[in-house]
Amino acid sequence: MLTVNPVDRIQGKIKVPGDKSISHRAVMLASIAKGKSTIEGFLPGEDCLSTVECCRGLGVEIRREGTSLEVDGKGLDGLREPENLLDAGNSGTTMRLLSGILAGQPFLSVITGDGSLRKRPMARIANPLRQMGAKIDGRADGKLAPLIIRGGSLTAIDYTLPVPSAQVKSAVLLAGLYASGETIVREEFLSRDHTERMLQFFGGNLERRAGSVILRKSELFGQPVKVPGDISSAAFFMAAAAAMPGAHLIIEDVGLNPTRTGIIDVLREMGASIQIDNLYSSGGEDIGRVIIEGRKLRGITITKEIMPRLIDEVPVIAAIAALAEGTMRITGAEELKVKESNRIAAMVTELNKLGIQAEELEDGMEITGSGKISGGLVESYGDHRIAMAMAICGLFAEGPVKIQNSECIAVSFPGFEKTLAAITV
Repeated sequence: MLTVNPVDRIQGKIKVPGDKSISHRAVMLASIAKGKSTIEGFLPGEDCLSTVECCRGLGVEIRREGTSLEVDGKGLDGLREPENLLDAGNSGTTMRLLSGILAGQPFLSVITGDGSLRKRPMARIANPLRQMGAKIDGRADGKLAPLIIRGGSLTAIDYTLPVPSAQVKSAVLLAGLYASGETIVREEFLSRDHTERMLQFFGGNLERRAGSVILRKSELFGQPVKVPGDISSAAFFMAAAAAMPGAHLIIEDVGLNPTRTGIIDVLREMGASIQIDNLYSSGGEDIGRVIIEGRKLRGITITKEIMPRLIDEVPVIAAIAALAEGTMRITGAEELKVKESNRIAAMVTELNKLGIQAEELEDGMEITGSGKISGGLVESYGDHRIAMAMAICGLFAEGPVKIQNSECIAVSFPGFEKTLAAITV
């Protein structure tokens, strides 16, 4: 159980762990590329380690020392049929993206996960992969894991995403590496594009146009990858500093991919002072330093247009909304219902426990800012982002906030508690 006590000031300079999304993709693409890849800044959290173990189960040799990996890529056609179940743990990214690769393999694979992951919707990837020619079955008519995948002989499709989802887009594109013809994915609102950037970095024949991505069957080749700091992890500290007048926080080497910077846009609209400098690029990704100075914030309305760039940061936005003037209204966030927990219901329930006026909406939530947060005992629901959002509440509370089952934070941010202590006084 993590206990967070109220603090008077937030200041300092920190780095956050490597980007979770990029770490997953780097391991997968390195595994199906020809030749050796090195990955620096890899996130050794439980989710990304699940991806490593699944790729090892497919015959890929991966050596890890801390946050550094060496991957001996097998090429597109060099994976072997797994002798056992592939276990994605709690990682939806592992299961959904790897299913795209498995759909292209001429052998049988079974991929499963923990109790939480086995409840999460998988039809969203199974349906387009079936359209490409893969045979996929699972519980509830293939809607739930474990998934049984017999792949090979894929045909490209022109697919429009029914909901904005980088995971579904990525699964189709990764399967497209094995498909005859042009694989096209269309989306109304641009979701995370790490897969597209990394495919191009590894040599993939990919073209991006407004509202669509076109991929042609192509070989990948091993590359050196530098993983930037995860902006979704940095977001908890950015939001805390932004909400505390007088705070001054610097976060180094943060990934600033435009499809991920919704948190910066929202905090600025709420009145935060955020500056970015030391910009550079690596592996097709923008990286830089983020400087936050705390101010009194105001509540705003967030709508579905920005949600693909903000979805993982909604819990911490909801947490600091209690400290803002006025009402924060968050809409267009239905996707939060099918994350590691129902994050809408979870956040509303736990915020209410801390004396914060929060109300659940059909597609989001509404929080009334009072400037006051009570101490108390809250639940994480086994969801790392709920746990960290509650920890941020604790910095501003009138008494200690105790978070049950907080060990789930290690999924994305090993060392969170230590980093939190480093910036608080």
